Amino acid sequence: MTLEAPAHLLVVDTDERLRDLLRGYLKAQSFLVSVARDGTHARSLLSGLEFDLVVLDARLPDIRALCDDLTTPILLLTSPGHPAPGRDVECLEKPFEPPVLCARINTILDRRPPVEAPGPKVVRMGSMVFDLETGALTRDADPVRLTATEVQLMRVFAAQPGVAVGRGEVIARLGREGLQAKARAIDVQITRLRRKLEDDPKSPKYLQTVRGAGYMLVVD
Repeated sequence: MTLEAPAHLLVVDTDERLRDLLRGYLKAQSFLVSVARDGTHARSLLSGLEFDLVVLDARLPDIRALCDDLTTPILLLTSPGHPAPGRDVECLEKPFEPPVLCARINTILDRRPPVEAPGPKVVRMGSMVFDLETGALTRDADPVRLTATEVQLMRVFAAQPGVAVGRGEVIARLGREGLQAKARAIDVQITRLRRKLEDDPKSPKYLQTVRGAGYMLVVD
């Protein structure tokens, strides 16, 4: 099982005591935490490290420029009546309870788009090789002609080898590619594709039917 890496936070505050308190608390909440004393220090860290969120003290002299320069999500720690910089950023007013800060951080992090694990670029099935990027299928290095729909079907299944893909997901994926598909049409396309993949299409070895789940590509 692959464990997700903890989010890396950068806390930038002019108050050394508060920096240390936040670092200790956030580390106890399983975050990876770096701290900076001012904008110059923060820029130095940002130039060499990647962060998931930057917690900024609104009292920094160069706060507006720093907010404008950052592409990383920001949580701005403000004082009562202190105006936020022009950029639309999340703000949390001091004083605050640490659990409130943690909740706000998690809310911002939860908005991040999911990162998809990279899939295979090439899959092998006996003497056949399918290239997901080019859509080319070869058998013993000789090209096997595929229709546009067959190429997309192969990409759907080859992106998740060994995982059953339901008809509904297949139809949705083909629809996003601008191809029209219905459940019965998918079955016909699968039959045609098997004729190009299998020595015995009636007893498929590579493009298998998983009862109640859909279809699954078995690769070497």
